Amino acid sequence: MIWRRRSPQDATIDRLYGTIVAQVRLPVFYTDYNVADTVEGRFELLVLHQALTARRLAGDPMLRPLGPPLFDRFCRDLDHNLREMGVTDLGVPKKMQGFAAAYFGRARAYEQGLSAGVSADCEAAVARNVFGQPAPGPGARRLAHYMCIAARALDDCAASSLSRGELSFPDPATIPMAAAA
Repeated sequence: MIWRRRSPQDATIDRLYGTIVAQVRLPVFYTDYNVADTVEGRFELLVLHQALTARRLAGDPMLRPLGPPLFDRFCRDLDHNLREMGVTDLGVPKKMQGFAAAYFGRARAYEQGLSAGVSADCEAAVARNVFGQPAPGPGARRLAHYMCIAARALDDCAASSLSRGELSFPDPATIPMAAAA
């Protein structure tokens, strides 16, 4: 392993990514939102939160330089997890290409839904990607509602806070089913 001095940006990226991962691990997504508590379900939530964060970083010239290293951190984490699950050195690159295609497709779909401001677009993207369903059910509607609230919260987050790695998402337990219907 090549040792290098960690930069302040490395610590910022670790804090941002750590917050994303902590949010994805909240049990409420798997119990109340009915996201499958599987490798695939967790991947989908990780992509959703990574995409929301990348969207916010890309929207601010001061924060834009954090986007690529955050994506690199996301990729390193996926690579590490694949290897822990027993994927061979020859299999990892192929899997990573699939993950990258999935990430960029989902990020684009989420961005289009959020930019259009049409909840039905977000619901359809979440239903298709997270739940593998052609039409939104209650879990997809609630998760899409959460995603819209999270995007607004991130948009309101001060650039100075994000540049220090201070990221927060709304508490998914506080998003009621009725509000998502």
